[in-house]
Amino acid sequence: MIIDLKNKNALVCGSTQGIGKATAVQLSRSGANVTLLARNEDKLREVLTVLDTSMGQKHSYLVADFSKPDDVATALEIAITNGLHVDILINNTGGPPPGPAHKADTSAFIAAFNSHLICNHILVSKLVDQMKDKKFGRIINVISTSVKIPLKGLGVSNTIRGAVANWSKTLATELASYGITVNNVLPGATKTERLSGIISNKSKNFKVTEEEAENEMLGEIPAGRFALPEELAYAITFLASNKASYITGTNLVVDGGRTGSL
Repeated sequence: MIIDLKNKNALVCGSTQGIGKATAVQLSRSGANVTLLARNEDKLREVLTVLDTSMGQKHSYLVADFSKPDDVATALEIAITNGLHVDILINNTGGPPPGPAHKADTSAFIAAFNSHLICNHILVSKLVDQMKDKKFGRIINVISTSVKIPLKGLGVSNTIRGAVANWSKTLATELASYGITVNNVLPGATKTERLSGIISNKSKNFKVTEEEAENEMLGEIPAGRFALPEELAYAITFLASNKASYITGTNLVVDGGRTGSL
């Protein structure tokens, strides 16, 4: 099966590292024109240099901080005025800090809600008319397996990810008749900077070495290893393509078998 995204335009959020970067690279290899979106302009420029241009793809970037929804809205409005068209939207941003829900300050929930659901919604609301006009659109949200089973020590994240998942399912129902699909990809433990932070946090909280904390996490994964960011990118790229035109409103778990539910 060949994934051909030539002449498709993708906006990839959180694309300077981890799953976002891997996704931007894979979409470009499949022929898409990619617009990167993140807050660090130097890193955006670095990623721009590794995107595939062998099929005449044209790539660009936008600078915006997801902790500031108004800045995201402004950056996107300016880009649209300057001619940005988006067929494929990848909503992806770093997760909230770890910790139990009952100890979290209300400000942590508000900040996470803004960075995830509100920013996602701003992007969709400003791009959906373009997708409707083309009778084609792909909205893919990178969330977490916690929408199926809450994860220990990630109280704020569990709460906000669930809200994003239900928002996504609602959109899928509303937009299906326009040829727009809306799906969630749920990564398990993936080799990213966030995973390193989670392992470090577990080490401190349970007073074990980081190696012991890592081995405990690996013991929960039937595949016996952490995912590579590229493995998430392959799943996202499939959902972004015409090959996934009848898949919408679903959660695709990519976790090596860890999640204990269907």
